[in-house]
Order: sequence, then structure tokens, then C-alpha cells
Amino acid sequence: MIKGFRDFITRGNVIDLAVAVVIGAAFTAIVTALVEGFINPLIGLIFQVGDLSKWVWVVPSLTGGGKSTFAIGGILGAIINFLAVAVIVYFVFVYPMNRFKERAAAKAGVAEEEASDLPTEQELLIQIRDLLATQTPPTGR
Repeated sequence: MIKGFRDFITRGNVIDLAVAVVIGAAFTAIVTALVEGFINPLIGLIFQVGDLSKWVWVVPSLTGGGKSTFAIGGILGAIINFLAVAVIVYFVFVYPMNRFKERAAAKAGVAEEEASDLPTEQELLIQIRDLLATQTPPTGR
């Protein structure tokens, strides 16, 4: 049981995934700071609300007793944050990795095509046998 767990943990995929989660969390903190410190105030200026997180929509209650507050700015900020993280992760990590894999596959495909033109070991042995059979006269024993 312990050996199986050790094999699971030391497999490359699990370690790669753990590194990706740690880097992703740190990267998300950077993008969140960028969105909250630059993009949200910029959008707040456009909509004249100052800070985007303060943009709310207050709706009076139908019964007349109170009101409901919808945090439009918070929702919009979360959507912008998600889209910023997704775009940056795609163009910084996913797209370059896909290009790298395509190039590696193209190089491997060229090598495989060249190798497929060569006869197999068994075909070579058959050709050698046939050549030896035509060159050596049969002995009369």
C-alpha cells in the first residue's frame, strides 16, 4: 500500500500538476493585483463610479420595507479577473507549449517517414538468404 502511494506521488504527472497549482496560485495573485489596482479603477473612471468594486445597484423592495443591493462592480471585477487570468495563461503557457509539441511531432514525423522507407530486419535477412541461395551452387550430397 505504501509502495503504491509512493509510486503515485513520484510519477511525473502528479509532480507537474503540483508545480502547476503552486505557480497558478502565485500567478493569479499577480493578475488579481493588476486587475484590482489598474483595470478596475480604469473601468470605474469610464462609468464614473470611482472604484469598480463600489459600483452597486440598489433596488427598493416590492413590499416597501427595505432594499436589495446588487454588487455589479464586484461581479464585473471577478469576470474581468477570470478573463485576464485565462488570456494570460493561454498566451504564456498553453499556446507556446502547443507550438512546441507540434514542432516536436513534426520532427518525429519526418524521422518516422524516413525510417518507414527502410526494410525491416526480417526483410533484410530474407534478401540475404535469397542472394546466398542464388550464388552458391547446390552440393550433391
